Amino acid sequence: MAYPSLDGSTGPAHEAFPNVRISSVPAHTREGPPDQLATTHHATRARGHPVQILKPRASSAAPTPSGRRRLLFFPTPPPPPAPYPRRTPEPVQMATAATASATAATRFTLLAAAGLRSRAGRLPTAVRFQRQRGLTTTALLKTVDLRPKEQGQPETLDYRVFLVDGGGRKVSPWHDVPLRAGDGVFHFIVEIPKESSAKMEVATDEAFTPIKQDTKKGNLRYYPYNINWNYGLFPQTWEDPTSANSDVEGAFGDNDPVDVVEIGERRANVGDVLKVKPLAALAMIDEGELDWKIVAISLDDPKASLVNDVDDVEKHFPGTLTAIRDWFRDYKIPDGKPANRFGLGNKPTSKEYALKVIQETNESWEKLVKRNIPAGELSLA
Repeated sequence: MAYPSLDGSTGPAHEAFPNVRISSVPAHTREGPPDQLATTHHATRARGHPVQILKPRASSAAPTPSGRRRLLFFPTPPPPPAPYPRRTPEPVQMATAATASATAATRFTLLAAAGLRSRAGRLPTAVRFQRQRGLTTTALLKTVDLRPKEQGQPETLDYRVFLVDGGGRKVSPWHDVPLRAGDGVFHFIVEIPKESSAKMEVATDEAFTPIKQDTKKGNLRYYPYNINWNYGLFPQTWEDPTSANSDVEGAFGDNDPVDVVEIGERRANVGDVLKVKPLAALAMIDEGELDWKIVAISLDDPKASLVNDVDDVEKHFPGTLTAIRDWFRDYKIPDGKPANRFGLGNKPTSKEYALKVIQETNESWEKLVKRNIPAGELSLA
């Protein structure tokens, strides 16, 4: 229904403004000259909305039969609501969610990087759970400048190479650097640069697992000749000494992270963190223990795009796989020890098999840090 306004025109329907009550007043309540209309009126505000009174003009509208003039009160439109944020396209939403998740994961990881410990020397619960769930992400490497930091003099018993972030806080190259760096790409920690002979390794029994030179009977150890490739480990992996591998003569793991042989042309430095892609694996058996050697190449190498599997290695790096196998087979012979052996037919595996080894040893590491397997003297900090 449309009500007439006081100037004789029709206005909006009352139903359109349920928050305002329309009120009429007797004509005799007018004050002042007849051509001026001043009325006593009221309006009920509903839902807290303000109302705007439309003042009538003179006597342009005839009174109703009851002698009342009808006044129509229109509500003042409320201020427009704040616009809803624009819908973010799904890929961006996913990226935003991933960033938020990575930020949360990084927050826990950085606690480890800061070296926060309880009185018992263990990492805070949040950090331990972070490791246990395998949620450590590459956000650590993307947001923190990791670099090696030397302590002591090289080729001494006290020499250590720690991994530190941009704030100088120590992180564990074994536990805190994430294994995966993308689809088919992994982080590789350099222990021994190519064309060097000092036998450097992660100290798995020391806090923050720094890199040190191995010893035997109190003496520093050296290879009898230089190693011809960058050599090191995959973080967050562990060869379980309680688990027998049915594919490799039932051999048990050697209680260390998985070893990596990086075949690129650049000579890296102790403590460098490189992104590599695996190409093959060699199942070395050292004094009865299984000691995997993953053959990989740095993504920064000029030939990285040319090699994606074991056959590509033979094509673009001819003789390299045989040289790696022979080097690790014979390096103990000058010390009067027997040659090492290799399982799986004495041949390198495919890339797919190498990825399987990495996955299985990563799962073993997760069990270790969850303490589902006794850690013994291994440091989980």
